[in-house]
Amino acid sequence: MNITLNGQPLQVDKVSTIGELIAHLGYTDKRIAVEQNGEIVPKSTHGTASLAEGDQLEIVVAVGGG
Repeated sequence: MNITLNGQPLQVDKVSTIGELIAHLGYTDKRIAVEQNGEIVPKSTHGTASLAEGDQLEIVVAVGGG
C-alpha cells in the first residue's frame, strides 16, 4: 500500500491500521498525534482506524524538554 507520511511517499506492506503503522515505525509507547487525511485520529481508535491506498498521514512526536 502506498501512503504519504509527513509529506513523503511511503510504501507499507502488512499494515492495515494506524496502530500497526505506529508499531511498524517504532512509535509504540511514544507521545504522538496522528492526522489522517486532515482529520485528527484519537489515540483510542489507533488500533481500529483503517489505512487505505493513498492516505495522507501526519505523525507528530511530542518532545519534552525544559
